Amino acid sequence: MKPFISTSFYGVMNYLLSITIMTSPWLFGFSQIGGCSLLLPIFFGWLQFVMAVFSNNSHGFIKVFPMEMHFFLDVIIGSFLLASPFVFGFAYDREGVFGHVDGVFLPQVILGGLLCIMGIFTTKSPFTTGPEHRMPQGQLWSTDSE
Repeated sequence: MKPFISTSFYGVMNYLLSITIMTSPWLFGFSQIGGCSLLLPIFFGWLQFVMAVFSNNSHGFIKVFPMEMHFFLDVIIGSFLLASPFVFGFAYDREGVFGHVDGVFLPQVILGGLLCIMGIFTTKSPFTTGPEHRMPQGQLWSTDSE
């Protein structure tokens, strides 16, 4: 599938999504639960914000972090955030059926899914574009020598 998210739109959304993930325990009212439901969004939100500041795109302030690595880490972090309610058990209610406990389940699944989608379907993502083969300077490449 072709990437449909531009890197400019991704840069803006990355800042908004990182701040939303970071503040989600207070925005969605589950800060009183504590544990992983509180610490994971704060940690992942800060990590996303730091990566956004150091990214090598038009919206990065210190352009040293490669975008391909940023996209890859977005998918890893997003999938972990998406799975965290199930892994750490705060997606279950007292009967053991999927439920939503004080709003914890749905925000983390939606924000993690958005992070995964943005990491996969942005232009220049390693998941949708092939690797770029580069030859060191001075080497010759010939197709008839094989």
